[in-house]
Amino acid sequence: MAIKCLIVDDEPLACEVLASYVDRIDYLELVAVCNNAVSAFDLLKKVPVDLLFLDIQMPKLTGIEFLKALIPAPKVIFTTAYREYAIESYELNVLDYLLKPIAFDRFLMAINRVEGVRPNLVPVKEEKEESEPYLFLKSDRKMVKVFLSEIHYIESLKDYIKVKTEDGNETVSLQKISYIEQKLPEDCFIRVHRSYIVSIKKIRAFSATALEIGDDEIPIGRNYKTEVLKTLNGDGSIL
Repeated sequence: MAIKCLIVDDEPLACEVLASYVDRIDYLELVAVCNNAVSAFDLLKKVPVDLLFLDIQMPKLTGIEFLKALIPAPKVIFTTAYREYAIESYELNVLDYLLKPIAFDRFLMAINRVEGVRPNLVPVKEEKEESEPYLFLKSDRKMVKVFLSEIHYIESLKDYIKVKTEDGNETVSLQKISYIEQKLPEDCFIRVHRSYIVSIKKIRAFSATALEIGDDEIPIGRNYKTEVLKTLNGDGSIL
């Protein structure tokens, strides 16, 4: 089933670029292009939309103000030339924050975050798919590819996360752990503590209070214990 998209941006060139990107992905369908939020608001009353590409700095009504007024709101990807709105945008649970000029590969990363689409499994015209799922994480002003199969655990550091992989590398990214949790396959990863998500396959030992992954010991939070032990032990019994 096609994902119906709406572009809201007052820059004609930006709209043309986004429209061309949408056209390259088989299951995305462009419903309309609006040059301001007021027009988009009227259109959304009449036409159902699944995904909104939304500029922030626009006349009459900003993209952030517009999004706050939408109840319920479709999935949103912000497209903007301004970095300073990034933190506020993630507090609004947007899928991604794209800085202009937007390259197609960066656009594709954002599309991979649409709910129901596993990372790296988006059918794209003239784009070669890789066989193993991955995530791109922004770290030190660059996008770092992290393969899901290599992740040991993800640790929350307040507004950041630290992703440790089997080679010992640690990638720190401005991201909420609750946000990244939604993007991981439930049959491969489990939240064991308010500050930790771990790869189930990488667990080599566990007790009622902690588990071991590689050389690291990860605590099991009291509020997560029952579900964690049920998953790992089969019956939820305390060791």
